[in-house]
Amino acid sequence: MEKMADFFAARVEGYDEHMLGEVEGCREAYAKMASRLPECTANLLDLGCGTGLELEPIFKRFPDICVTGIDLTEEMLDKCREKFPGKRLELICGDYFQSDFGVEKFDAAVSFQTMHHFSKSRKTALYRRLWKSLKPGGVYLECDYMVDTQAEEDKWFAEFRRLGGAENGEFYHFDTPCTVENQLKMYADAGFLHAETAYRAGNTTLLIVYKE
Repeated sequence: MEKMADFFAARVEGYDEHMLGEVEGCREAYAKMASRLPECTANLLDLGCGTGLELEPIFKRFPDICVTGIDLTEEMLDKCREKFPGKRLELICGDYFQSDFGVEKFDAAVSFQTMHHFSKSRKTALYRRLWKSLKPGGVYLECDYMVDTQAEEDKWFAEFRRLGGAENGEFYHFDTPCTVENQLKMYADAGFLHAETAYRAGNTTLLIVYKE
């Protein structure tokens, strides 16, 4: 297993082409995510923003939106900066599990194909902080790799434990996808009481949760 930041730093040049051409459902999901942001969205948090693929349709719809993007890999953020000169874009190289999101700061938050690398307990804690960071009526859109059955989910987590990745606290690039049902439970445990599935193609799934 490779450490997360090293994995993406080594693959930054081909990353966009891979996501758009080789991962089922992603090309359509980028546009779908942008279309489902509320009309009033002025301040957006992007977790694991990478090269900013999800930001391209978002900036087309909201040219003046203010975006805070967080990612572990500086090389990915460099690509993102190159794409969007002149945009209101604050990029932070760091661990979004440790970042301060503030309180009621954002109208919306997004993440795209990043959360399936982490444990359920770690994600639930993150979602609680995310809930606090959203303004009343705010939304969180998560597009991610999600599996159909509990058996599939258990298999991936068991393999991660077998490889020792769960024991040392480092971030490794290894897939530990959850079921949609377990994702919805994590959101509910974090305070998001209303959720919907907006799109699914293969294992690429877009969920929307609301702060009411």
